[in-house]
Amino acid sequence: MSGYDTCPSRRVVVGVSGSLGSVTALCRAAAEARRQEAELWPVLAWEPPGGELAARRSPAPPALVEEWQRLARERLLVVLDEVFGEATPAGVPLHGLVVRATPGLALVETADREDDILVVGAGRRGWHRAFSGRVTRYCLTHAHCPVLAIPPSPLEESLAAARRRNAWHLPLNTGKLPC
Repeated sequence: MSGYDTCPSRRVVVGVSGSLGSVTALCRAAAEARRQEAELWPVLAWEPPGGELAARRSPAPPALVEEWQRLARERLLVVLDEVFGEATPAGVPLHGLVVRATPGLALVETADREDDILVVGAGRRGWHRAFSGRVTRYCLTHAHCPVLAIPPSPLEESLAAARRRNAWHLPLNTGKLPC
């Protein structure tokens, strides 16, 4: 018998895009990874402008594809730095991953072990729900591991309301903001 464990580590895979919902999911995934003594795998999926179909019809020069990949890596690093700062979450091994694919497919293919946990933001509430949540629905129907769908932060609706008021140049009532 060898002196080390050859079983792969448990993983908590989380979709990261930089949106408030994905940041909320990332924070929850980090807490779950710490609780489970698992590795944290934040995944940022990217596609060429116009999607893969457009890229097949009119392929981009390799240098441009490399630049898109570089920008995706940079975006992931910025989000991780904004959430965790210079240090990774205490006691949690972190393995950031940038994947060229649609977000749902990238997450399901990354979280390909039965003992993985896939964490996704559940999208918006209210009438916006009809236009969001495609990634969450894809993961819930195609994943072969448990999926933890994180509801939006309570601040998300307040932020959206503030943006609407700002767009219409209406005064902001700060007394209604949650503290």
